[in-house]
Amino acid sequence: MSMLAAQYGAINLGQGFPNFDGPEFVKEAAIQAIKDGKNQYARGCGVPDLNIAIADRFKKDTGLEVDPEKEITVTTGCTEAIAATMLGLINPGDEVILFSPCYDSYLATLSMVGAKVKGITLHPPDFSVPIEELKSAISENTRAILINTPHNPTGKIFTREELNAIVTLCIENDVLVFSDEVYDKLAYDMDHISIASFPGMLERTVTMNSIGKTFSLTGWKTGWAIAPPHLSWGIRQAHSYLTFASATPMQWASAAALRAPDSYFVELKKDYIAKRDILVEGLKDVGFNVFPPNGTYFVIVDHTPFGHENDIEFCEYLIKEVGVVAIPTSVFYLNPEEGKNLVRFAFCKDEATLRAAIERMKDKLKRK
Repeated sequence: MSMLAAQYGAINLGQGFPNFDGPEFVKEAAIQAIKDGKNQYARGCGVPDLNIAIADRFKKDTGLEVDPEKEITVTTGCTEAIAATMLGLINPGDEVILFSPCYDSYLATLSMVGAKVKGITLHPPDFSVPIEELKSAISENTRAILINTPHNPTGKIFTREELNAIVTLCIENDVLVFSDEVYDKLAYDMDHISIASFPGMLERTVTMNSIGKTFSLTGWKTGWAIAPPHLSWGIRQAHSYLTFASATPMQWASAAALRAPDSYFVELKKDYIAKRDILVEGLKDVGFNVFPPNGTYFVIVDHTPFGHENDIEFCEYLIKEVGVVAIPTSVFYLNPEEGKNLVRFAFCKDEATLRAAIERMKDKLKRK
């Protein structure tokens, strides 16, 4: 879709990267690290200062104390944290439950390790977790449940009640949780809750995150996995053969980012709420059936009022004839048919770009 966007000169509300830059103080920290000669291999599990900054931020956010030396592994983005977790902790034949739609690397990395995937579909309009279906999916071979909250692509935030139900099932059945929380600072109408903060869960949870979304520096690819020592051991074995270590100056700068004042995160949320509201209201005016997100920087809509057979056909039409890019959500579903009526727009763009995209759709996109 991004290649088609370039080919047709379309406004790209598809791929989830900001069209604006990260904060100056973080970029200056990277420049200074380079100037200071911090350019050789970093320690495999992370530059010590970054590990400490991650532990401090995690404590501030969750109240949980973790050992930066033994329980934090710095990775090349959260995508590598996901891969290292799967490769390090899942054996062939293990069952892993995930919620569909989902970020595409989950299935790819689970296939690499020969896991058996069980999918639980989240349905619009609220994409709530079907607890009874989840209970039925758990067996004696279930190794882990993979959650993503706030959730890409739907923008859903798992509620305390949903997390409580997952916690109960995991403790009763001795199941791990892999929790992807890269959008944790982009939670709007309700609070993000780390599942590791529930009683009995810290010792069975891998919490994965990165700085890319929070600091609009997706190209830096600095992420991490927080897990108890017995789980971190497996993650680190895999990590050592995936990348061994992530870019050294970016790690030093990421430590500076995580020590940002509270005001940074307050302004970030305020800014994204304004962008979300512009896009949500604009998409409603265009004629979509919109499912407003509680978090992330994505909006899911139903495209069927415009008369196209499926999401791929609609997105190609939208690019070529209207000049706006969205992502077909069938690619996020275990069963693509379940996503054929939906498409995803991203609002991690400046307000002028969002308004221009809406105007194009109002002008050229007609109901059928």
